[in-house]
Amino acid sequence: MTPAPLVLAVTDLRKQYGDTVAVGGVSFSVGPNEIVGLLGPNGAGKTTTINMILGVLAPDAGSVFIDGIDLAAHRSRALERTNFAAVYSPLPGNLTVTQNLHFFGRIYGVKRLATRVEQLLEQFDLQRFRDTKCGVLSSGEQTRVSLAKAVINLPQLLLLDEPTASLDPATARDIRSSIRDFTARGSGGVLWTSHNMYEVEEVCDRVLFLSRGRILLEGDPRRLPAQHGKASLEELFIAVAREPLALETAG
Repeated sequence: MTPAPLVLAVTDLRKQYGDTVAVGGVSFSVGPNEIVGLLGPNGAGKTTTINMILGVLAPDAGSVFIDGIDLAAHRSRALERTNFAAVYSPLPGNLTVTQNLHFFGRIYGVKRLATRVEQLLEQFDLQRFRDTKCGVLSSGEQTRVSLAKAVINLPQLLLLDEPTASLDPATARDIRSSIRDFTARGSGGVLWTSHNMYEVEEVCDRVLFLSRGRILLEGDPRRLPAQHGKASLEELFIAVAREPLALETAG
């Protein structure tokens, strides 16, 4: 049998602004049924990397393949297999929850859309907000709608940028469970950024630590700290932010 293509394959991705190297030759992959954490301090290059994967930014060099499709050569085919959610990218506030889901469902060409919307309203506990405008929802409720939108097309590649940042602990736990179930059921994968190291350790199969536009460390989030003499993933994160050169030398 021919093996399934990687959900995401990034090779030597580069982006520079003047003399500032935002992303300096990043290569990594996300496999089927895998959740990969993209970690690093502010300014490490995470958002720039995500924007290049989403086709929002054109890389200076390198390639992005989504489900085996070259993003540069076949942008529409690649992006229809992708979806995205982030706290800084809210849905239109003047549309109701149901209107937003129907709107984005049509953009993605979702079949049996009315049925799919009802499934998502139930899955994300949004039935009572179905006719409420998104602009008047709480930040946590808006996050749940954004996540429902992000899986409406059953994407092969799901990009989640701080997906539970505004949620209370119980809701965040439910969302993590929903995303794990979503990843296990199909053949897709998730690229997940977060500053919550407890969450990362619970959810991610593998993590990549980005520092100054390059991947500094990679591995199992439950084993990686000890491999670098740290007691926890949070301690390792702090070391990446403060002492990247020391870690690189040690590695």
